[in-house]
Amino acid sequence: MSFKNLFKLIPLSMFLAGILFLPLVASDGEKTRADIPEKYKWNLKDLFNSVDDWKNSKTAITARFEKLGSFKGKLGTSAVDLRSALDYYFDVHKNFARVYVYAHRMSDQDKRESGPLAMEQEADQLETRFVKESAYIEPEILSIPDEKLAGFFKEDKGLDLYKQFIDDIRRRKAHTLSENEESVIAEAGRMASTAENIYSILSNADLPRPNIILSDGKEVRLDAAGYTTYRALPNREDRIKVFEAFFGGLTEFRRTFGTQLNGEVQKNIFYKNVRKYNTSLERALDRNNIPVAVYHKLIENINNNLSTLHRYLKLRKKMLGVEELHYYDMYPSLVKKVDLTYTYEEATEVIKSALGVLGSDYVATLDRAFNERWIDVYPTTGKVSGAYSDGDAYDVHPYILMNYNDRYEEMSTLAHELGHTMHSYYSNKNQPYPKADYPIFLAEVASTANEAILVDHELKRLTTPEERLSLLGSYLEGFRTTLFRQTQFAEFELRIHEMAEKGEALTGDKFSEVYLDILKKYYGHDQGVTTIDDVYAIEWAYIPHFYYNFYVFQYSTSYLASQVLAEKMLRGEEGMVDKYLAFLSSGKSEYAIPTLKKVGIDMTTNEPFEMAMQKMNRIMDEIETILKEMEK
Repeated sequence: MSFKNLFKLIPLSMFLAGILFLPLVASDGEKTRADIPEKYKWNLKDLFNSVDDWKNSKTAITARFEKLGSFKGKLGTSAVDLRSALDYYFDVHKNFARVYVYAHRMSDQDKRESGPLAMEQEADQLETRFVKESAYIEPEILSIPDEKLAGFFKEDKGLDLYKQFIDDIRRRKAHTLSENEESVIAEAGRMASTAENIYSILSNADLPRPNIILSDGKEVRLDAAGYTTYRALPNREDRIKVFEAFFGGLTEFRRTFGTQLNGEVQKNIFYKNVRKYNTSLERALDRNNIPVAVYHKLIENINNNLSTLHRYLKLRKKMLGVEELHYYDMYPSLVKKVDLTYTYEEATEVIKSALGVLGSDYVATLDRAFNERWIDVYPTTGKVSGAYSDGDAYDVHPYILMNYNDRYEEMSTLAHELGHTMHSYYSNKNQPYPKADYPIFLAEVASTANEAILVDHELKRLTTPEERLSLLGSYLEGFRTTLFRQTQFAEFELRIHEMAEKGEALTGDKFSEVYLDILKKYYGHDQGVTTIDDVYAIEWAYIPHFYYNFYVFQYSTSYLASQVLAEKMLRGEEGMVDKYLAFLSSGKSEYAIPTLKKVGIDMTTNEPFEMAMQKMNRIMDEIETILKEMEK
């Protein structure tokens, strides 16, 4: 969740660190930050010139917290008082966001460094204080009678800037408490991120990682990022070693991971209870005014169409030439002779060429991202693994963290994160701060649309059957990992919360039992499609997304929407690019569902899902046609 979710006076620290993470990408775990040339590191001086400047700004913005209380009791007095309070609140919010972003980006460079970690913790503590100091805002806005508030809007047109913000507060009236109660909830924010923070430190810094010897005699370290490199090795015995060592290592800590995740679930139940929601899911989705039916419909549709995933898995088995497909066979290239690799420089040029369909201004901004060091490119020891985009520094520019490793998948990840970045850039550029942060439900649309456009571009450029098969296989992997796998995660997340809400105990072993049951169902274990060994039950401990409060389903829903959008743009539908750029620029000027409807996507229907399934089957048809041609 982005920093701007403080708009709803919800603690941020439990969301930001990984909310836009993709599955972890590769790292060799050897290079230090000093080994990386400056041009491949993000330039945090665009935020603050030095840590001392950050400290001075932190002190100054903290002093401004005091004045927040001076508006208390006045919001319903007059239109002028209401607008003055909101003007001040959002100005402090915007400047504090910059302080917060700098501290977290500094810490993410190396989680072993105590100085930046202390800065991150200071920022988190200040965030809690900021939420507490402003806790009166929602209750006071809710206490203003409808007729009186309508008069305020007529009297002061400047209040129109905050109409969406105020409407969003008032629609959640039943879940907003008294000022004192809101203050207590804000204070609880000091503890809210504990489970996530422990998970981050354990998995990124303190967890012992195994070393294994590969068939070529090379010794490799299986940290979380190294695992993603070596799980795709062409030698099957090597992959078996990688999976057994990596997941075996996680299993040894299943009790600790289980206690952490249970803490996260119990936190969500606490907020569900005090805010008077029926379920944790309802509370999570209400932040963005998303009906719970959308979540349930996704899981239902995916379960009803697992045969499409199973068709792909059977195709993977055939192309890999194995008698029995195992879970450790999910990641190697489908075409043994083709290894699509791209240096970082090559990737930037390919991405610019592919995304040229979105116009010259879009490409010029990509150039800025590449040349002005918006991106931290390469993996280094202690650096947070994965990839994300953070667009919360409104007056600066977005930042991207990568762990780039020259594979097509990393180029696709870069295009994905640039989608987030461009969404943030256009929204920040075209919307005033209170309306700039786009709804989280839309967060993955631009990113996965970029991936689809990139695949189409490369399919037109690559000509040999092997290259096309490799790329089409990668595209199918997008469906597996983003649509099916993220829904699999969403189903697991829903089930464990439902169990806890019934009073059932959640331990590491129980999490593994639930996860293994779902994993076997998705991969057709009982139907003989894929063999899922019991050791993979611990995979839930590898997924950071379970600490982000029902976020992952939005990868799937956004993927559905993006496939439709990309197809319309690529086939040159009149006015579609302009509509899409308007979508990127819309921020939070409207709720998510109507925003998507403006570009022709209705997520309350089955249509996007049906179109995506049709596309996935067309891709498999094309692969099978190519294979038949190659057999002649």
